[in-house]
Amino acid sequence: MNYEHEPHGLFFMIDNKSFYASVECVARGLNPLKATLIVMSETANTGKGLVLAASPMAKKEFGISNVDREYQVPRDPRLLVVPPRMNLYIEKNLAINQIFQEFVAPPQCWPYSIDESILDMSKSWHLFGKTPEEVALRIQRTVRDRLGLYTTVGIGENPLQAKLALDLLAKHSRNFRGTLTYRNFCEKIWPITDLTKVWSIGKRTAKHLHRLGIYSISDLAHANPYQLSSEMGVMGQQLYALSWGIDRSQLDRIPLVKDHSWSNSQVLPRDYHTAAEITVVLREITQQVVSRMRHHHQLTACVSLWIGFSGRQAELGRSGFAHQCKIDPTDDSRIIIDAVLDIFRQSWDGETIRNVAVSLGRLCPASGQQLSLFTPVNQQVKQYRFDHLVDHLRDRFGTNKVFYANSLLQGGTMLERAGLVGGHNGGNSFA
Repeated sequence: MNYEHEPHGLFFMIDNKSFYASVECVARGLNPLKATLIVMSETANTGKGLVLAASPMAKKEFGISNVDREYQVPRDPRLLVVPPRMNLYIEKNLAINQIFQEFVAPPQCWPYSIDESILDMSKSWHLFGKTPEEVALRIQRTVRDRLGLYTTVGIGENPLQAKLALDLLAKHSRNFRGTLTYRNFCEKIWPITDLTKVWSIGKRTAKHLHRLGIYSISDLAHANPYQLSSEMGVMGQQLYALSWGIDRSQLDRIPLVKDHSWSNSQVLPRDYHTAAEITVVLREITQQVVSRMRHHHQLTACVSLWIGFSGRQAELGRSGFAHQCKIDPTDDSRIIIDAVLDIFRQSWDGETIRNVAVSLGRLCPASGQQLSLFTPVNQQVKQYRFDHLVDHLRDRFGTNKVFYANSLLQGGTMLERAGLVGGHNGGNSFA
């Protein structure tokens, strides 16, 4: 592969090691690398928790991994179990990115997630050290000295290389740093045979590649790119570029989205079995999505519903269903809820449900109220005013102060989730 005309820059992909658990350790005066601590979510409906983060020592000593269930966590007095505090993690994330912006201009610092950021160091790295490794070490020490947190740094000539260097090299290195370049990419990455370890390759994609006779990154790099494109479309082209360490993306250019939409999804606190319970949560989630859409003065002409079955049901061969229907442009909650419930009733066959998602697409500006010839005008105007009044009251007093009575029924989740941040407890106090 001739890399002469490929972009050559310097990018750092920086991860905050076991972020939630590390923040909790520092808050308690503990060393994040030596303490045995896990952050455990808890669902009020069931009392069953999920491990959101585990310190490195907790993983080593007790074999705990993220997303373990409460019953899988050993009962040991040496293991400290704490609830999540999402507001605190957001606060620390902002502080960390402020530190990063001492090494790059703000436009060259992009938060990738709550615990990862990517820095374009191409123009500024030489101001802070003689080599990229030296600059990465300086950033690590600065974060450690000010916040007590450990960071892992992937270094690459493009964003893809930096991400793969982070995941595949730095996280397994004693100094928490790893470097990939065009020169060493093939040597370091091609031998990988567990394709799911590579960023952007999930289990389904790996199975698809296996069907094509591709069992390693080397196989992927030597596959016929035209066959990959024919079999997998744009994804095939992207995977071929990945196998050679090529990334031509420009992070400072915001891509234009052709088809905007509003959506919301939930992992339910337990398996839902009855139509009555499922209907309650579908009403709630649809009301939330419609309210967000109204805040942006838009109407929807396409309603989509996705239902995910529980693990036991999925083992039988069906993971869920997704359907959509077109409607006349509207922001009327009742019309949109009725459309969602119609999709559900026509598609559901009594399966146990654990995930739900509602999406509103084909958006257009709400320049005025669109009246229907088949409904009395006074009734339509009354509903329009009522919907906007509820939006206004919720903005002023909070969603848990003004809510529909159906949220009090069995299966409702809105009141429980109203105080959550990112689906978890946002509190800042010790528990």
